[in-house]
Amino acid sequence: MMTKRIFSALLAAALSLSLLAGCGSSASGSIASSAADGPQRYSTVFYDVFDTVTQVIAYCDSEEEFTAQMDALHADLVEYNQLYDIYNDYDGVTNIKTINDNAGIAPVTVDDKILGMLELAQTMYDTTGGKLNIALGSVLNIWHNYREAALADDNDSNNQLPTQEELDAAAQHCDIANLIIDEDAKTVYLADPAMSLDVGSVGKGYAVEQAAQAAEARGLTSALISVGGNLRAIGTKPDGSQWVGGVENPWNSSEVYTTGSSTVAAVKMSDLSLVTSGDYQRYYVVDGVRYHHLIDPATLWPAAYFDGVSVLAPDSGVADCLTTGLFCLPLEEGKQLVESLDGVEALWCTTDGEVVTSSGWSEHTN
Repeated sequence: MMTKRIFSALLAAALSLSLLAGCGSSASGSIASSAADGPQRYSTVFYDVFDTVTQVIAYCDSEEEFTAQMDALHADLVEYNQLYDIYNDYDGVTNIKTINDNAGIAPVTVDDKILGMLELAQTMYDTTGGKLNIALGSVLNIWHNYREAALADDNDSNNQLPTQEELDAAAQHCDIANLIIDEDAKTVYLADPAMSLDVGSVGKGYAVEQAAQAAEARGLTSALISVGGNLRAIGTKPDGSQWVGGVENPWNSSEVYTTGSSTVAAVKMSDLSLVTSGDYQRYYVVDGVRYHHLIDPATLWPAAYFDGVSVLAPDSGVADCLTTGLFCLPLEEGKQLVESLDGVEALWCTTDGEVVTSSGWSEHTN
């Protein structure tokens, strides 16, 4: 089943993080490094947010401090996961699904955590020339339904593709101008009743960034957070060395983790985020062709420029948005965009097996 493949790939990413960071992992709880003076290294893993594997490696003065920090971090991620969910309702929670359910009906009063994320998405829509568009929900839902039907059937010969006609019809309801945000009233309204938001391209990254900042405010000074491969480094290790994050090899990803083929690049990180979008996890196959989840708003079909795009940036939410936007842009246009942004670097894995980096990427490599 596809879900097994996705889980295996995500677990491989978590294991890769462990090796790069030089630390073991655990299914729950924590592991500390051998006794020594100063902060100790701890690690924990949990599986119940954003449909992915989360691993955190941190240095703390005691296991009690680490446990308290992880309990708070986990609670934050659970809250963001519920707020940004487009498929499920939760008791007492007004979330993105609530907004979609009220499209064309009434404005919805929302939490600041939703307002901030949506405002970032609006900004990044402009930055990427519309390639990052959270208002594309009606089109993405069509692809989601076809992919889910394929996942539920073990026989790939039964898999089908949407028609251009149904995609074009859905695309008539993807105008981000119909996303009406009233900051003073703290409301969100979708003016088109057939419109829906899909925040998969920004929600997780924004959540990781906000959760990391909250952890820092609580006193966490040295950590590497991975939420499904979205990496966010807090500070440095106690010895002053930087954290190291890896870019997964999109041409050799598999259900079985192998250290020799897992990454195409390793980057040094301190107070930085590394986010990757690729065509090798969420996809299904029709007539031998892979159809992934990263849809180009211009064609309404999976973007065909790259197999993977990674972005290194100070803000995880910005990095998350940019990976999607760059995935849907030709290489030269994407390079121009990255070079115009302060503190942002990128790596592209092209469909012909080439690795291309922005001008400052090498400054972060070993």
